[in-house]
Amino acid sequence: MTWSEMVPAGALRLRGENRGVVLATWVHVGLLVLCVAALPFDHRLILGLNPWVKPIKFLISAMIFLISMAVLLSVVGRLGAWRRVRTVLGWGFGLAMTIENVIIAMQSLRGVRSHMNISNAFDATAFGIMGVVIAINTVLVAMLLVLYLTTRTEIPAAVMWGIRLGLFVLVAGSLEGVVMVMHFSHTIGAKDGLAGLPFLNWSTGHGDLRVAHFFALHALQFFTLTGWGLSRTQLRQGSQVLGVFVFAAGYSGMVWWLFVEALAGRALVG
Repeated sequence: MTWSEMVPAGALRLRGENRGVVLATWVHVGLLVLCVAALPFDHRLILGLNPWVKPIKFLISAMIFLISMAVLLSVVGRLGAWRRVRTVLGWGFGLAMTIENVIIAMQSLRGVRSHMNISNAFDATAFGIMGVVIAINTVLVAMLLVLYLTTRTEIPAAVMWGIRLGLFVLVAGSLEGVVMVMHFSHTIGAKDGLAGLPFLNWSTGHGDLRVAHFFALHALQFFTLTGWGLSRTQLRQGSQVLGVFVFAAGYSGMVWWLFVEALAGRALVG
């Protein structure tokens, strides 16, 4: 089964049940253009980086998430199931991502940190709002997982299990953010803002919780593509599904190892 056969043609159109999540995607495109345009003209630094690097990273990641959600909502809706729930999920995902990334861009414009910043009432409120919307978004992802566990579609079993397992790891990866808040830092063993990888800025000298967080948040795309790739082979359906589980287990083990290494204060590279 090809992608065009699995995904309804209107998945990414600015109308219908997906309007909320697709509209948010276009808002993110506009914000990304503005942030990229501001990058070469702003010479300030926040934790050693140009202020616009962080919003650019978050906007790209959020766009991948939003497009993925638009596709998944369309796929699970092919049989017309859960229409009202899917509409709520679409607007919920769109609003949560938009609120978070507007705040991140706003704080960059002000020249201050967006996360782990409670230096005054305004910054603390902004940080708190981001925490609330991300918590809501995590609950919505869990709801989508429930839909995929309870709704039957005609897509290949390997793809279906890739989606289910990917959504599960996505929820787990979102909860990992709680650990960063508890540490009030993403760097373990040193303060934030020291030497890091180009653009990503993952610490090259100490543990960095963002590494495992990143791979967990994007497991959905890797798992789904693996399932689709296996579904295109001549393997029996059971073997295809087993392949997805094996890949998911290995990938999840890598994420857990990265998480434990970060907690131990050891850098991914350095």
